[in-house]
Amino acid sequence: MPYEFKVTRRVEFSETDMAGIMHYSNYFRFMETAEHAFYRALGFSVVSQNIDPPIGFPRVHAECDFKKPLRFEDLVEIHLLVREKKSKSITYSFRFGKVSAAAVENVAQGIVTVVCVTRNSNGDMSAVPIPAAIADKIEVAPREIVG
Repeated sequence: MPYEFKVTRRVEFSETDMAGIMHYSNYFRFMETAEHAFYRALGFSVVSQNIDPPIGFPRVHAECDFKKPLRFEDLVEIHLLVREKKSKSITYSFRFGKVSAAAVENVAQGIVTVVCVTRNSNGDMSAVPIPAAIADKIEVAPREIVG
């Protein structure tokens, strides 16, 4: 569906702290990994140089709430949901689930808002409408799914 995407990956040793717990900053990297994979699944990239003028999607808001720790070699499912889509921005919800043989256990959740921007002639960024070729491929998830 064009409003959700799931990606699974393992926690690497380099992503943990001295207590063996995944460092909080890596949750934001995992969210970005899921977002980029979502874009690729829709046929485009987070950096679209083939659009004139070129656009990008910098973050303007990011948050994450942690319920249980993730550790080295844990298998993690990152579930992206499109929470809101406006003419120039998209807000995503992310659910982190620790995958085990028994179930997927909710361990964290996050929100990221990105804005579509381009650079003007002096290099400054300014918000622009999301191109229709991209916006038309992304839908907002039903409220009952986002929660």
